[in-house]
Amino acid sequence: MLRLHLGLVSFVAVALMFGVPPSPICADEIVSPANVFEQRILPIFKSDQPSSCVQCHLAGVDLKNYIRPSSEETFRSLRDQGLVNLDKPEKSKILTLINMKDTDNPGVNLLHAKSREAEANAFAEWINLCCRDLKLRNSPKLSPQELAKPARPDEVIRFARTDRLLESFEQNVWGQRHRCMGCHTEGSDQNRKLVEKNGEQVSWMKKTAAETMTYLIRTKHLIERDNPEKSLLLLKPLKEVEHGGGKKFLKGDLGYKGYRTWIEDYSKVVRDEYVKASDLPKSDSKRLHEFSSELWFKLANPPQDWDEKLLQVTIYRWDEQTKKWEAAPIAISDRQASAKFKTWQHTVTLLAEPDSKRAQDCRRTATLSRGKYLVKVHVDRQDRLLADWRAEMRDEDYVGQAEFTGDWRTGYGAMTIVEAARIRK
Repeated sequence: MLRLHLGLVSFVAVALMFGVPPSPICADEIVSPANVFEQRILPIFKSDQPSSCVQCHLAGVDLKNYIRPSSEETFRSLRDQGLVNLDKPEKSKILTLINMKDTDNPGVNLLHAKSREAEANAFAEWINLCCRDLKLRNSPKLSPQELAKPARPDEVIRFARTDRLLESFEQNVWGQRHRCMGCHTEGSDQNRKLVEKNGEQVSWMKKTAAETMTYLIRTKHLIERDNPEKSLLLLKPLKEVEHGGGKKFLKGDLGYKGYRTWIEDYSKVVRDEYVKASDLPKSDSKRLHEFSSELWFKLANPPQDWDEKLLQVTIYRWDEQTKKWEAAPIAISDRQASAKFKTWQHTVTLLAEPDSKRAQDCRRTATLSRGKYLVKVHVDRQDRLLADWRAEMRDEDYVGQAEFTGDWRTGYGAMTIVEAARIRK
């Protein structure tokens, strides 16, 4: 009897510690897995609110997916899926999953800390009691149809994680942020002036890619999840909606492609449109990573037939060891040319192999060394890319190339200049 009362006191103390008031238990009632399940696990199952899983998963999974209506069925289901460690309950995989955090986003970690702690402690208490029950431990396995688990396959669940979406954001949006950062980077001189005039919503670009993506997802005012192409994050730089910063995108340019690709990706995930692995977009493991820079490149005096056309420059570096041009481009950029103003100019986006030393260097400082370079120029004279934003420059768009020496100093006033007349096939 003394052992029973000590167990009761221990359970009540733990419940009060984590802010979960226990239901009245008679002094003669044993603190069983079923008791704890009904008081602390079942409310999660019945709740209309999403669990802390939403911190890392935008769709496809919720903690309640792993819970069945009874304590016994839930335990057997978790056990049969290898989510419970019978001999070391505190090492159970389900507890590891509950306690997972977004390592790139401490602010969001803090937001979900209370619910995660309550869930983790409730499951830890319940699993520990279940594992002490020999009859429950040795109970028959459930049939595959009886297991409680998410409806989506593992591949879809992993694709819907925020860390995977962040990789897409870094590649598609963050690498093109130079088109918007002058006005929209929080705390910059220009941004402070615009905030005074238009309000804090101007400051949607934060210090890091993770903070920026989280802000865009949480505030929602720049993204239309049901109509991605109508998102203000696209319409304003296109100047289809009034934009004080002027026209920053053309439909089909690298900036529009990147932003639209990520918005489409995010929208399909949160609308839970990926049902099976074959629905997922094909990944391009060979795609070079993009890094925004403050290095300006200019083609002076473009010819009349390039006027108001989308022009793309692709830049290659000379390899002194092999005495050849490197096979992969080192930078790229595009923008509308202007014969009237006798120029095409823009900042370049640096390119690097994923996980290469160059990629690591670009993350620290997006720069290029002085040396010998080759620029290849493509012009969308038929406006194909404007008609289809997914289209790419083709061989027939190629207008020529030129060698040049690049100093690559940062800033608008120190741009590298090549005369357009030097561009030859």
